[in-house]
Amino acid sequence: MNPRGRTGCKSALLFFGIASAALNGCGEQGPESSQVTRIAAAHGAGAVHVAAAHGTAVPASEEINPRLLRRFLPLPDPRIATDGAEAAKVSLGRMLFFDTRLSKSGDVACNSCHALDEYGVDHRKRSLGIGGQEDGRNAPTVYNAAGHFTQFWDGRASDVEAQALGPILNPKEMGATDAASVVSALSSIPGYPPMFAKAFPGSKDPVSFPNVGAAIGAFERGLVTPGRWDSYLRGDANALTAAEKKGLKVFLNSGCMVCHTGAYLGGSMFERVGIVEPWPNQDDRGRAGVTKNDGDKMMFKVPSLRNVARTGPYFHDGSAETLEDAVKAMGRFQLGLDFSSDEADSIVAWLRSLTGELPRTYIARPTLPPGK
Repeated sequence: MNPRGRTGCKSALLFFGIASAALNGCGEQGPESSQVTRIAAAHGAGAVHVAAAHGTAVPASEEINPRLLRRFLPLPDPRIATDGAEAAKVSLGRMLFFDTRLSKSGDVACNSCHALDEYGVDHRKRSLGIGGQEDGRNAPTVYNAAGHFTQFWDGRASDVEAQALGPILNPKEMGATDAASVVSALSSIPGYPPMFAKAFPGSKDPVSFPNVGAAIGAFERGLVTPGRWDSYLRGDANALTAAEKKGLKVFLNSGCMVCHTGAYLGGSMFERVGIVEPWPNQDDRGRAGVTKNDGDKMMFKVPSLRNVARTGPYFHDGSAETLEDAVKAMGRFQLGLDFSSDEADSIVAWLRSLTGELPRTYIARPTLPPGK
C-alpha cells in the first residue's frame, strides 16, 4: 500500500517527522524487549518500510518487522481476587455499576452509558442522562480503561476510581445533588451497609462516597478483553488473517502507531486533534477546559483502539459514524494523508482483529439488594 500525501510542505514534513519517530522508537530498549525474540521466531525479521508520501508500496511477501511489533504489548492479565475484602469490593462495585439508585432520578446507572454487553458504550453520539439530557461528549468505553494513563477525554481524573465518581454528581448525567445524598441513599438500602463493611473492613464509615468510587473502580479493573491480537503478539503468526496483516502494514506505514501504541494502542498520551487541518468542531476546548491553558485547546486523550470496531460512533464529538470514516478523518486531519477506500478498508480489517472477548461471567447483571 502506498498512502498518498496531501499537497503542501507542511503535510510532507509532518509525515516524514512521524515516520522518523516511528522508526527511531523501534530501536529503544525497554521491558518489552524480551518479546522481540518470540515475535521474530514466529513472524520473521523482514523490515517494514515506512512509506513516504510518494514512496513505494511494501511488498506483499514481506513480513512485519518484530521491532515494530515491539511497540505493542499483549494485555496484562487482570488480578481479580476470589475471596476476602478485595473480592467483596469487586462484588460491591459490580452492583453499584448496575444500580440506577445512584442517580437522582433513579433510572440512570453507569451501565446506562457504558453498557457492558455492548463493549462498554451506548452507541450514541452523545449519551443521555437524567431527564433525557444530552451529555457534552461521546462516552468512551470502560473496557481496558483502567490501564490508561488518565481518564475522561480531557484527563480530568487520574484513575478509574476517581472517574467513577464524576458522572454521579454531573447534573447532566446521574445528577446526584451531592456526595452526602448518595451516601444517604445507599445507607437506606438494607443490603448495602453490610456489603460496604465487608469490602472495607476497619473503616469507621464504610458507606462513604470515596468508597463508592473505590468499589466501582475495583470492578472496572477486571474489565479486560484479550483477543486474537494478543495471541499474535505472543507469537501465533496464524492468529491474524492475510487481510488483517496487510491492514496492519498500512497502519504501520502511515505512522499511526506513534500515538496508538502500547498494550492499549492508545490511552497513553494527549494529542491535539487537527494537526494538519483544523478539526471541524472547534466548540469543545478539550484539555484546556481543565488546565485553563489556551495551549491545551483541542488536546484530548488518544483513545484506545481495543474493541474499536464495536464502540462507534467515534471521536470525542461522535462525529464519525463508521470506522471507515474515522480512519479517513485521522488520515486527513492528523497525518495529512488521503487514504483511498482500499487503504481505509485494509486498516479497518486489521482494526477488527482488535476486538476481544467479553468476560461474560464477570459482567453478568447482579441481583441488587432490595430497598428504596
